[in-house]
Amino acid sequence: MNIVSKITEAVPVSVEIANNPASLNAIHQKGCAAVVWSRQTPPEIQTWIDDLPPKYLPSGRVIITPEMIAETVKDLFDAVGMLSGSEREWLHADITSLAGTFSRLMSAKYLRLRLDVVTNNACLKFHVDAVTSRLICTYRGSGTQYGLSTNGSDPTRIFQAKTGSPILLRGTLWPAKSPVELRHRSPPIEGTGETRLVLVLDPVSNLEEEM
Repeated sequence: MNIVSKITEAVPVSVEIANNPASLNAIHQKGCAAVVWSRQTPPEIQTWIDDLPPKYLPSGRVIITPEMIAETVKDLFDAVGMLSGSEREWLHADITSLAGTFSRLMSAKYLRLRLDVVTNNACLKFHVDAVTSRLICTYRGSGTQYGLSTNGSDPTRIFQAKTGSPILLRGTLWPAKSPVELRHRSPPIEGTGETRLVLVLDPVSNLEEEM
């Protein structure tokens, strides 16, 4: 495994920066491999998320229609006993909005929605997902790392999405060939005591194939 030489806030030329959800549409542009929505969670919300005991962080994996997003997210919150309040309302609204935006952008009949609570090296190897596209938003902890691969090797220059900033990536099933070998991974946190809360969204076109 190559040793990471540097983590930088800049982005490769094949990665677009969005300033609003509508700009995520850049993923459809020729030459674009990923889009990062540069934004910051309100400080008081981020403090609340960071201070939540891990047992109150929602987790689960479901395949749903876009119409089921809001109720499903509420159910995942209720399942871990997350207390009501303005902070919970913000997180619920944000996940619901992101999922709705993603489903429209990808014209998805169904969504695979996943909330992961991560305390280890969940996916240490740089890779490209076997999906059409994937949206990842880290609400707590270190964001997704990504970089350009040469001849299948790990990137030597590593870029990292900020906490709260969604990253939308093309997968291997994208209809058109991506222009570069952009790969990503979960950041290595084994032994650091860090707990991450990560939202992952995939479009699902054929429900029967997923069963």
